[in-house]
Amino acid sequence: MTISVLFVCMGNICRSPTAQGVFERLVEQHKLADVIEIDSAGTHAYHIGDRPDERASAAALQRGIDLSSQQARRVSADDFDRFDYVLAMDRDNYEILAASCPSELRTRLRLFLEFAPDLLTREVPDPYYGGPSGFERVLDLIEEASEGLLANIRQQHGL
Repeated sequence: MTISVLFVCMGNICRSPTAQGVFERLVEQHKLADVIEIDSAGTHAYHIGDRPDERASAAALQRGIDLSSQQARRVSADDFDRFDYVLAMDRDNYEILAASCPSELRTRLRLFLEFAPDLLTREVPDPYYGGPSGFERVLDLIEEASEGLLANIRQQHGL
């Protein structure tokens, strides 16, 4: 059995690669890398083939998370079929995904921060046009939601 998770933001260079890296590390720490597949993508084609934003990479590396092997890609129609969890970073990207998600697979689509119910927000803000503190905030939110996501996966799939 493999459980698959896709993190999605707009360009796939800041938030979703950060989420991919954070969640990969958490899954490895729990020795579940052989059963949980993790990827990220963007709703827009702005950065296809690019590496994660240097600021996102630097902030992640400060926490011991290496994003350097990742490369931006755009969400494809078969991602809804392929992934058990399709997790949008914000409502705008959720709506874009919902518009192309087959109705029978809609339960796979969620806002990522739904897995962090104690947070006062449901959206991971886009740090692209801001300073370094925005990338730190993104990491904080993603780390908390990742814990909740892993707990949910373990409960739902008996891991």
